[in-house]
Amino acid sequence: MRVLTATALGLAAAFALVLTMTAIGAPTGTTSPKPLLTTVPKHP
Repeated sequence: MRVLTATALGLAAAFALVLTMTAIGAPTGTTSPKPLLTTVPKHP
């Protein structure tokens, strides 16, 4: 019985966290204009 209670509380907390994050929405901002390095530099 304790396992079911713990599972229910965990699922309720996870569901509440998802709903909170959905309600807040994505943060506003801009991306960096500098490109990311995608290759390894040559060794000397």
